[in-house]
Amino acid sequence: MTFEDLKPFIVPGLPHYLALSGQVFAIGILIALSKRNAIAVLMGVELMLNATNLAFLAFTRFVPHAQGTPALAGHVFVVFILTVAAAEAAVALAMAVLVYRRRETVDLDRLNLLRW
Repeated sequence: MTFEDLKPFIVPGLPHYLALSGQVFAIGILIALSKRNAIAVLMGVELMLNATNLAFLAFTRFVPHAQGTPALAGHVFVVFILTVAAAEAAVALAMAVLVYRRRETVDLDRLNLLRW
């Protein structure tokens, strides 16, 4: 068997990227829902955002668009999602540092800052 015979099986298509995106999203949900540490929950949310970025880029690459127009809609969404993710990470990490200074823990089960 030569490389040319295996070539159709090696090239990933849209279903492969969407399956990978779904798996990464599921791992992110699993991490975000199962961890008690605020930093781990934040990492799960970041995985979910990156999975949606992968899906947007896959659709941009594989879904046909009008002749003569570049398919940039997915890229624009990815830039916005990355911007929101960076802002969310900065704010969440700043809050985690402040909570740790006051309570000496980032365990979500032990935090009751909204109580009087």
